[in-house]
Amino acid sequence: MSDDTKSVVIERTLDAPIELAWRMWADPDHFAAWYGPSGASIPVAKMDVRVGGSRLICMEMQTPNGPMTMWFAGEFQQVVENVRLVYTDAMSDDEGNILPPAQTGMPEGHPAVTTVIVDFEDLDGSTKMTLTHLGVPADSPGAMGWNMALDKLVEYVVSV
Repeated sequence: MSDDTKSVVIERTLDAPIELAWRMWADPDHFAAWYGPSGASIPVAKMDVRVGGSRLICMEMQTPNGPMTMWFAGEFQQVVENVRLVYTDAMSDDEGNILPPAQTGMPEGHPAVTTVIVDFEDLDGSTKMTLTHLGVPADSPGAMGWNMALDKLVEYVVSV
């Protein structure tokens, strides 16, 4: 995408070897431990991490209007262990059926399906991780959520 406003790009350096950084994304238990903005919990994380494999994530959080549950589904498109992970991401129902953006409260023109790319770079014992979420504007609530989630990941990975 040539329009940078249509994607979030976030870099973080994890104080962890690349193999552990990879597991944070590829192991459902680790993923559930850090994913989502502050205060969110992930009661369901089903991930078949292989090309063509599916993912189904449930995120629960408290909002000013009470508890909210959101489901996200997708498919792994590229899996290069310790190097790159690419998957699609879409709001869905609890069975993984993709919901139209208007039904999920997304603004007009928001794509139903977006793509998440995570690149890993070995830095001699630590890992540079670059997340790119295509289709999510850099100034959106989704971008803020990713920043909070990756802050949680930075803290979580050193406790493992």
